[in-house]
Amino acid sequence: MAHDHHHHDHSHDHAGHSHAPDNFGWAFAIGATLNTAFVIAELIFGYAANSLALISDAVHNLSDVVALLLAWGAAWLAQKQPTQRHTYGYRRASILAALFNAGLLLVAVGGIVVEAVNRLFAPAPVAGWTVVLVAALGVAINGGTALLFMRGRHGDLNIRGAYLHMAADAGVSLGVVVAAGIIMLTGWLWLDPAISLVIAAVVFWSGWGLARDSVNLALDGVPRSIELAQVRDYLASLEGVSEVHDLHVWAMSTNETALTAHLVRPGGTDDAFLHRVCEELSQRFNIHHSTLQIEAGGETCRLAPAERV
Repeated sequence: MAHDHHHHDHSHDHAGHSHAPDNFGWAFAIGATLNTAFVIAELIFGYAANSLALISDAVHNLSDVVALLLAWGAAWLAQKQPTQRHTYGYRRASILAALFNAGLLLVAVGGIVVEAVNRLFAPAPVAGWTVVLVAALGVAINGGTALLFMRGRHGDLNIRGAYLHMAADAGVSLGVVVAAGIIMLTGWLWLDPAISLVIAAVVFWSGWGLARDSVNLALDGVPRSIELAQVRDYLASLEGVSEVHDLHVWAMSTNETALTAHLVRPGGTDDAFLHRVCEELSQRFNIHHSTLQIEAGGETCRLAPAERV
């Protein structure tokens, strides 16, 4: 059985990777610094104002600071060169960071819900204007931080996570402002823990989505942005290809996808064919690390049919 193996040189793809995490080091630094200062302010004024909504938002923002730091560290690790023990480098650190961040968010939800339920049964007075001013500052800080990550939110799970966290935080802070205003006008103290439960729901929603995607990548699942059937159909439609099997697509990191496949092509192959296919996989499907094995079809491959792993 004749085999031609080609591992596409994908180094040129990195230059066009506008979402590469190393381009967002300054965004991580600014976001982490601003949000750390804001968490401290929220905790101080939240306890002073006796506002559970403000304290809950501070806990949420603290988890976001940790998430930003983890994502930043993972992005740095992903740039390190491969070693004899880690031949792909440390790209998957970004997936582990996303998974840990998701778990952190879901744990924070539990703490917020427990405290909010307790406060519903024992409402406490809230210093409204303090809450309004601090939460309004949160709208500005979180909204500004979200804008820093907006450009890269479609190409990297960590960047998307940072963007969603910050955008959701801006919305939550706006909700706290509105709730504090209503409390001052009506005296409805139950509204403070009720808003905390809304915050918990927002955190859970974003955390669940991040957990689902990061678990999928950690288990070598096909990234959600790629339809495997479309990739298979494209490979099967190539000139001279009669069969596709042993096709695998998985994430090497939160922003880089790999592919391996066996193509049965009785007419053989050449470098031009392989380079063209790998380039089209990159352009069409955002798969930048492709390994293709060409089989002349003289005998059956032990990894055929397509369902066999």
